[in-house]
Amino acid sequence: MANERTLFLRIFGDSPVLRVMDFLVVNDDFDYSMTDVAKLSGIGYATLKLFWGTLEKNGVVANTRSVGKAKMYRLNFANPVVKRFKEFYWETAKRQLKISDKRPIKVMHQSR
Repeated sequence: MANERTLFLRIFGDSPVLRVMDFLVVNDDFDYSMTDVAKLSGIGYATLKLFWGTLEKNGVVANTRSVGKAKMYRLNFANPVVKRFKEFYWETAKRQLKISDKRPIKVMHQSR
């Protein structure tokens, strides 16, 4: 995932914050440590620390539990803004797929 750009990132840009949000929306079944979020979203841990506190303070991410010394987090779907972001994310992806389905398919013919 870290090296791939999703439809959402292709449209709205490939910034560290959007990479994290992209990762957390797509992988919302589990909670993750900050180290895992940084690694799996393809950004540096030091970069993540620059804005993680803001995400926490604004209720975008929530601490779910602790595993040893690691705190685990996930998106806070009790936050209405996060709910709307998730809806926006998936609507964007769905619309882009519809647009790409309407484009003609280029077929490469092999000569025999």
